[in-house]
Amino acid sequence: MSQRLPLIALLLFVPLWLAASYGVRYGFMEDPQWVGICSAQVQVWECQVRSTLGLTIHFRILAWLALGLALVGTFVAHRAGRWLAVLALVAGIPALVLYTASIAVFAVVLAGLRLVRRAR
Repeated sequence: MSQRLPLIALLLFVPLWLAASYGVRYGFMEDPQWVGICSAQVQVWECQVRSTLGLTIHFRILAWLALGLALVGTFVAHRAGRWLAVLALVAGIPALVLYTASIAVFAVVLAGLRLVRRAR
């Protein structure tokens, strides 16, 4: 396996994950159609998912999760630290897009710094 393959996979994954996060924000959370449906019928399962995501945003769960993973990944050595940094990016990118940028920006920067750090 090439040593660059994980880097290439990450560089392909991050823009796709960012686009999917924006799709959730503008196609599901802010879409007037879903706002109207969920204000009238709360029993639809999509509205329950939207409500749970709204609570996740309100309590900043994704942002704190990303920050915790990035902090732990900074101090963990070798491959495990890199994987924690990737998981921090997975949680941090949607947190940036979904209204919790104040905390998530630190998580994404820490995760990025961990990913570019050379192994000793």
